[in-house]
Amino acid sequence: MIDKIWSGKSPLWLLLLPLSWLYGLVSSVIRLSYRAGWRRAWRAPVPVVVVGNLTAGGNGKTPVVIWLVEQLQQRGIRPAVVSRGYGGKAARYPLILTPDTTTAEAGDEPVLIYQRTGAPVAVSPKRAEAVQALLDEAKPQIIITDDGLQHYALARDKEIVVVDGERRFGNGWWLPAGPMRERAGRLKSVDAVITNGGKAQPGEIAMRLQPGLAVNLLTGEQRPVASLPEVVAMAGIGHPPRFFATLRACGVEPVHCIGLADHQALTESDVQALAHDTQTLIMTEKDAVKCRGFAHTNWWYLPVEATLSQPEADRLLDDILALLH
Repeated sequence: MIDKIWSGKSPLWLLLLPLSWLYGLVSSVIRLSYRAGWRRAWRAPVPVVVVGNLTAGGNGKTPVVIWLVEQLQQRGIRPAVVSRGYGGKAARYPLILTPDTTTAEAGDEPVLIYQRTGAPVAVSPKRAEAVQALLDEAKPQIIITDDGLQHYALARDKEIVVVDGERRFGNGWWLPAGPMRERAGRLKSVDAVITNGGKAQPGEIAMRLQPGLAVNLLTGEQRPVASLPEVVAMAGIGHPPRFFATLRACGVEPVHCIGLADHQALTESDVQALAHDTQTLIMTEKDAVKCRGFAHTNWWYLPVEATLSQPEADRLLDDILALLH
């Protein structure tokens, strides 16, 4: 239903317009308060690059963060990542992740980024506190923020926006009548726009999510996903249909597709009920980090890698590396 409202296919969005106007007013005043100097943003002593979005829901932001961190690491740079930690609740903040940190504490995306890249990751509702904790402990050369485009309390040197190339901006309205956190005109002030799927507009960097081999949660065995028998697919991400479409593009037609809420907490009994022991349960890597502690032998996940168009991606990296000189 929410997709129909946000796309404008349901007239119910008209009933929500007054709330959207209020949302837009509040968000605009917050941004203006920092631009006008009424409120002061905290500036870190190292460069800060924000990877965010204008819309609610999954746009492919976390794969871009992972891509950027890995690109910097390959060039001998020490990046670190900060996040709000949506879906997690720590006993205290800021929380610097360790191999023992759970998704219940830090949220699924920070744990995924930490496990995939090995880079220092810290979470806190106040991102400046997370940055300071990383500076004290890890001595990074650059900070990447996972989300936080609208968190103006943290000054930034570069802003990267990730756009869903299929859905774009829906009906274009602020939440809750539409999917927008900020209106599309905000793109004029950011440093780069990365478009995930669909057709990139002029000046945007095209991106595709390239699936790898399916990985067994329990054993680590890797196989082509098309070789797995009787697949049941689950996805607890911002836009589950994207994952199901990826499976079909790999030659898999799931017997069931189960879309869950983004950042939804998962228990062993909940997940076990989704597929019989004779079936294969395939999930996203973001779901897998929540399930590793109680994985079953028939549970697999499909990792994806962000691939960005050239030479635009190299120019973006050059711009970011220039911040270090």
